[in-house]
Amino acid sequence: MERKISVSLMCADLLNLESEIKQLEKSGVDYLHMDITDGHLVPNLTFGPDFVTAMHRVSNTPTDTHLMVKDPELILSKLNIRKGDILSAHVELDRDFASMSKTVRAAGGKFGLAINPETSIEALEPWLGIIDVVILMLVRPGFAGGKLIDGILDKVPQARAYLDARGHADVLISVDGSVSTERARLMAGMGANLFVGGTTAVYRPGQPLEQSMREFRAAIS
Repeated sequence: MERKISVSLMCADLLNLESEIKQLEKSGVDYLHMDITDGHLVPNLTFGPDFVTAMHRVSNTPTDTHLMVKDPELILSKLNIRKGDILSAHVELDRDFASMSKTVRAAGGKFGLAINPETSIEALEPWLGIIDVVILMLVRPGFAGGKLIDGILDKVPQARAYLDARGHADVLISVDGSVSTERARLMAGMGANLFVGGTTAVYRPGQPLEQSMREFRAAIS
């Protein structure tokens, strides 16, 4: 499957966000990654549905929305899912993911489940028939610039083997957190498909976005 880049807007210059989105689009970004948090599931507050709506007015690039909230159904009900968008919730929650997936897919989007570093791949088992994407968290979720968990990259080939062995080779593996160009290159060879770029790969001090994106794209190609 084609490998794609999803850039985390949490790491962008929020006071110049529209300008940065335009720069990312010129550089061929595939998805705009947005973390919606509630201060409960993770200890941070970031974007909300109104921000997503505003962003849709200035960009047609597909969104990759990661719901780090305790009530993902509520947030989903406030979002306009467009064709090609991705929306993901956390597998650790006790929620009706089948209903959420149906809503997202009916709008032409892809539904995903995110897995925290300490959660086993087997937690996906009840939901394998209704997901299009698995987000492997490589850091503790909630804040930009998190520290890579020791040994976590091993989870990428484990997830790929797990999905393939159960007849779900079409499910995308997204990797999120401290994804440098070097680590992206490694994980591309391990079976990852979607690479969330933030402070480590894209928003690098003193380096233009265009250059960072070129290097990031080359790393996963």
